Amino acid sequence: MIVDCAHYRDGHRQQEGPMSLDQAAACCEQGGFVWLGIFEPGPEEMDTVREAFGLHELAVEDARTFHLRPKAEQYEDGTELIILRTARYDDQREEIDTGEISVFLSERFVITVRQGIASELHGARSRLERRPELLRTGSASTLWAILDQVVDSYAPVVAELDRDIEQIEATVFSGAVAPTERIYFLRREATDFYRAVHPLLAVLSRMLTPGKSPSELLPYFHNVHDHLLLVNEEVAAQRDLLATVLEANIAVISVEQNKITLRQSATMEQLTILATVFLPLSFVVGFFGQNFSWLVGRISGFTAFVTLTVLGLLLPCLALYVWLRRRRSPAQPRPVVPAGLRDEHP
Repeated sequence: MIVDCAHYRDGHRQQEGPMSLDQAAACCEQGGFVWLGIFEPGPEEMDTVREAFGLHELAVEDARTFHLRPKAEQYEDGTELIILRTARYDDQREEIDTGEISVFLSERFVITVRQGIASELHGARSRLERRPELLRTGSASTLWAILDQVVDSYAPVVAELDRDIEQIEATVFSGAVAPTERIYFLRREATDFYRAVHPLLAVLSRMLTPGKSPSELLPYFHNVHDHLLLVNEEVAAQRDLLATVLEANIAVISVEQNKITLRQSATMEQLTILATVFLPLSFVVGFFGQNFSWLVGRISGFTAFVTLTVLGLLLPCLALYVWLRRRRSPAQPRPVVPAGLRDEHP
């Protein structure tokens, strides 16, 4: 779908109404340049654009593919293909929406192919049309306007990622266990964002090469490059910070698991002591009650019953208590006698 198409000459837009592809291609021969904006075109529409402007088939094929990294390529006819990754933070889903802009750049035309909802360029076109001194420099001014808007859109994404990371940090370093899945998700988003930002430095460095861009635009490209360097450093720091938070969260989980293990060990120890107490008692009661009738016959009254019962319970408990005390008390080390005194103290 063609979003906008305009012919610029001497720093001004030459018409206000829509233009067909044939009219736009004809305007390329009248001086100035044509800026054609397309949003998510189909294969047939891209073939029509390629025939109207004489684009290289490999460049058109590249524009149809969604890339993970920005890049810049130059073809034999002098046309350059610059691919940019865009980003936008969705507050409701707390996720980063990405898009892509493919820019076909030559002296006679600029064709922008947008993919994804995070690739709007109306603001860049309007801003550039208010700067006729930059439009007079030629088609490279459109690339500056696009790069400037894309890099400026990275700043809110960095700020929102910082906010999410601070929330995760507060949870982890308070001693509570943060959701590990959320940390992994944030790190993956930061990594994808880094892949969109870092390779763009090479694209901007190429535009700063002497003779590559008009001298009037070099300060503007330098400004965008400086902003991109700052964003790149912040995103790299976020990736490292998320790796640290993930390690800290794993340590907190390990501590919690150790606490649970200790509580379970204490419970098992108590149950083992109870079983140890009642096991000999059960054996004594079962063995003597069934095999020694003379003992049962001698319990002639309540007093004898209570006496034998209490003694039968206390003696095993006392024996168990003595055994546990001897088991827990540390062994006393034997005194060490120096070798020279052993004969004197036999």
